[in-house]
Amino acid sequence: MKNRLSWLLIIWLVGPATLVDAKPPRVLADGKVPQDARLGELKTLNGHFPFVVPDNVADWHVRAEQLRRRVLVATGLWPLPEKTPLDAVIHGKVSRPGFTVERVYFQSLPGHFVTGLLFRPDKSSDSPRPGVLSPHGHGGRMQRHSDAEIKRQLANGGEHFEGSGRMPKLARCAQLARMGCVTFIFDMLGYADSIQISREVAHRHKDPRAEENQSDDGWVFYSIDADLRLQSIMGLQTWNAIRALDFLASLPDVDPQRLAVTGGSGGGTQSILLGAIDDRIKVSFPNGMVSTSMQGGCYCENCNYLRVGTGNVELAALFAPRPQAMTAADDWTRDMMKDGYPELRWLYAMLGNEEDVYCRPMLHFKHNYNYVTRATMYQWMNRHLDLGLDDPVVEQDFEPLTEEESKVWNDEHPAPTDVGPAHERKICQWFAEQTRKRFQTNVFESNEKHDQFFELASAWLVLFDIAMPKPDDIQLEDTAEVQMDDLVIRKGLLRDSSRKTELPLLSVSSTAPGEIKKIIVWTDGGGKKTAFDASGNPTATLRALVTRNTKVLLPDLLGQGEFNDSDQPVTEQRLINDARSYSAFTFGYNPTLTAERVGDLLSVIALANKTADVNVHVLVTGGAAPWGVAAIAMSSDKVYRSLVDTQGFRFASVKSYSDANFVPGAVKYGDLPMLLGSINRLRVAGEGDQLPALTQKVNAVFIIKAETTTKDVTDPENIKWILK
Repeated sequence: MKNRLSWLLIIWLVGPATLVDAKPPRVLADGKVPQDARLGELKTLNGHFPFVVPDNVADWHVRAEQLRRRVLVATGLWPLPEKTPLDAVIHGKVSRPGFTVERVYFQSLPGHFVTGLLFRPDKSSDSPRPGVLSPHGHGGRMQRHSDAEIKRQLANGGEHFEGSGRMPKLARCAQLARMGCVTFIFDMLGYADSIQISREVAHRHKDPRAEENQSDDGWVFYSIDADLRLQSIMGLQTWNAIRALDFLASLPDVDPQRLAVTGGSGGGTQSILLGAIDDRIKVSFPNGMVSTSMQGGCYCENCNYLRVGTGNVELAALFAPRPQAMTAADDWTRDMMKDGYPELRWLYAMLGNEEDVYCRPMLHFKHNYNYVTRATMYQWMNRHLDLGLDDPVVEQDFEPLTEEESKVWNDEHPAPTDVGPAHERKICQWFAEQTRKRFQTNVFESNEKHDQFFELASAWLVLFDIAMPKPDDIQLEDTAEVQMDDLVIRKGLLRDSSRKTELPLLSVSSTAPGEIKKIIVWTDGGGKKTAFDASGNPTATLRALVTRNTKVLLPDLLGQGEFNDSDQPVTEQRLINDARSYSAFTFGYNPTLTAERVGDLLSVIALANKTADVNVHVLVTGGAAPWGVAAIAMSSDKVYRSLVDTQGFRFASVKSYSDANFVPGAVKYGDLPMLLGSINRLRVAGEGDQLPALTQKVNAVFIIKAETTTKDVTDPENIKWILK
């Protein structure tokens, strides 16, 4: 059980650093910084996101499971919320040759309405029909080309009919219905009849709203409270898509074993994610967003953690081996035929049939889901939904729907009045309550709930996504040695080839002869300089820790000491250069500083464990609890004893996503107490008379031995304890 927990938990970032005007021995020359890859540019949504296919099927299945968990955690849907009654209403049938259109609304969660149009064949059938879900993408389901634009489209071959070509998103629904499919196109937030959250908030948010800094009566999207619980517009839209599929599959004339999804642009992004996490979908055509280039520029296409170490092509690959097709156009998908599509074909060949994935090059068209692209989709659906139609399926013209024929809300079906920030607060509270129910009702109810705890705690793997490095990846280059009285200080550079990191490290041992039996890894908010006084001499604490049988390792982690041009502690994380106010544009693509420091500390722990026949202990002081506790939790089989001063830190206290302590989702998954509760042989200072109630519950369930102390962490009694 301990080994399982060591893979499940990880933690956070910089707390209040210890302010010490110390000048410890430097590893590097003055003015030089480590040759560490992380000091380069941050990744943005416009970077390069190659798909590296694993060597074998078994490795892919492991990777795929990790990625599915990432998608669910990142969108705030792990564990999945309760599926409450949809209470769907279908009304206002309109007929056109070959198909009918009805207006739909239902509740994806209590009080939040999803709206859309349901297209059905106009002829009855003795057997259920395939169902196709159609997220529309930006522009809305009622997007209508101007006279000038439809003229241009007709001239370049992008559209063939002036009538249906004016409304290309409804054109695909109409033709799919004529082909025998029940098709549902539902509104993205802020479009058409989805009015409870405005388009400006969901897709055009730039500057923080006043409500985002107010939490006394609840919080809204983009606020720090929402970020700390992984509540996002993208997450809500993904939940709406899941519930839209629930609605479609529940219809009596739909065959739930023949469900498909197709969307373009932002709707392509939704199609990728839904296909990744919902195995009810059997056929997919995610158009315009399967690319190793730009990953989706809207708020509704980004959430924290989603693309750290991955990208849209690999996320689309999660649909394999089910049939999936797309096109490449003169946009960010233009390189797919040589970068992305070959890798998808290789994966599909490895899993079964490379002909079940297809990308059609149409570089003579700009970004689109036009007549030609739709024709490609129709052939794909005809083949893989077993429609039995003659190829090629040719789209027909139709009379566009009027505004009156397509409006969901009217006098008989009045629009909801619960809108704006008040509605956002209710949504955020509902999602938070779903998490509270899982923690309080399921996790700690009895000893029979262990597996549920492990499932819930596994979210921490996504929050940090760093494993204990392999011994061969860790190398220490000794650079110099100095002696201070009875201490020997060896200077070195610790490199982790898997992460391309380089850490300045001091190794402190006694001049007295003796075999090393214990190694103490000491991490502090101020870095290694905290172990030295203002004159650069070892402190009393360092001297007390070093014995003839004990060695102390003192690292500078990312942003500390020799990484930092200033002696001042890092108080803010690096953010990408984007004027839009949203955390996910940075942390949807880059690890948090805390995650990086967790990885750094794991490298030091791995180095200590390379010494045979020693016990490795960890000392955490001076605001280092966020990353220190996490690293111990995920390496508990490598750490024998831990002494931690939390200073009462909680991630919930962070006030901005630029804060060095910010870790999205930390509050949702139990904050620091959850991590403390996973560690064996732990003594904790800074928590008052006893461990927090949550940690006590974890201890009661898992019989983890932990204790608290009211003494200062460097009190002789505590030093004696860690030296045992």
